[in-house]
Amino acid sequence: MTVTLVRGGHVLTMGPAGDLRDGAVAIDDDHIVAVEPWAELRAVHPDAAVVGDEHGLVVPGFVNAHTHLSEALIPGMGETLTLFDWAPQVIVPASLQLDREMAHVGALLKGIELISSGVTCVNDMFGHMNLGSLASLGSVDGLVEIGLRGVVSFGAADSPTGEVSLEVGQIVDEHRALAERCRATERVGFRVGLATMLVATDELLAATVSVAAELGAGVHTHLAEVREEVVDATRRWGVSAVRRAADIGLLDHDVVAGHVIWVERDEYDLLAETQTRAVYNPVANMILADGVCPVVELQRAGVVVALGTDGAASNDAQDMLGALKAGALLQKVSKMDPAWCTARDVVRLATIDGATALGLADRVGSLEPGKQADVVRLAGDRPGLANVHDPYAQLVYCAGPTDVADVWVSGRRLLADRVHTTVDIATVIARSRELATKLAPGLPLSHLLDDAPPA
Repeated sequence: MTVTLVRGGHVLTMGPAGDLRDGAVAIDDDHIVAVEPWAELRAVHPDAAVVGDEHGLVVPGFVNAHTHLSEALIPGMGETLTLFDWAPQVIVPASLQLDREMAHVGALLKGIELISSGVTCVNDMFGHMNLGSLASLGSVDGLVEIGLRGVVSFGAADSPTGEVSLEVGQIVDEHRALAERCRATERVGFRVGLATMLVATDELLAATVSVAAELGAGVHTHLAEVREEVVDATRRWGVSAVRRAADIGLLDHDVVAGHVIWVERDEYDLLAETQTRAVYNPVANMILADGVCPVVELQRAGVVVALGTDGAASNDAQDMLGALKAGALLQKVSKMDPAWCTARDVVRLATIDGATALGLADRVGSLEPGKQADVVRLAGDRPGLANVHDPYAQLVYCAGPTDVADVWVSGRRLLADRVHTTVDIATVIARSRELATKLAPGLPLSHLLDDAPPA
């Protein structure tokens, strides 16, 4: 048995063992064999390799429960636009040109950022409209190459601008191809994707429910993200998008729903009854001025809530530590109550609750013997974690990507002393620039690049 001991001044297990002072995690091959005080583990494994010391933090790998790696090459556009303007002006034109190579390189580019902020598992909705390219499969290619755990869905839409433009049959073909690609991997799962209820025809909505049943798969979608969705859904169906999703049987499946902001209180119970999980995306919600997810109210109703960065062009970064900090602060200020969402609460959203939302809590999300060795060490050699008093508060409010020193996924060390081991950063960046140059000129976005907002 070749054991590695990962040591920290605090080990935040997010499991039954709680917070261990001067603790360590013992990794053997791809799984955790013990989580104990340092002295006890060292006595049992006197010859084991050691990573870390009596400073810093050891935590479960973060679960980024909602993002779009399809946006990897187009960050920083449309800051002054609402979602209903930003999507057709930025996302739709780009999605018509995305291909599998762009997806692959984009997943590598943003995978570097994810790993550097402590993410070990990502739930990606890859949205594109270049049907026939099978671009979504490129996201899987990239996640496998860089070593991340993930779940990938194709964020389907056949009426993105209110006019039918895509064939439902081709969309279903991509779902099936993506499912097959995911099955061929060790650590990337599959969900059927639906961009939103409103950008789908009734035919696509029915096909989504049908293909989820056919493939025995869960669903990843957006739900109740903006006020306009409530108005437009009511105009179209006479009920909200949440109610319509329930009526057509979508919520009968294993649904992870991004955002869940504009929900009525009686819909909290509906979401809880159908075991629909919500993902809170604070940074993107602030950039697009969507609103604030009622995290605590949803939890009190029995809804599992996870945390996400959202897309690489709606958040504009894949910094999970930034999402942790913003997530706590946005909840507090929205209620004008500093106790409303604590640091410990938001760390739970990013770890065990994220794993629960994705159906992975038996494998990841907490540091427990028998679970997969998805482990993150934040060193105490930088100012943010030099003196740790409350480890949860300092993880959320003081730490940044420069504090993340080591990351393991299934025992494989993806980040070693702040060095990425599975990819060459310079090579990925150079290739991403070539592809972004090809992508961006095709977008009618010149007015979005000016200093002044569009007229």
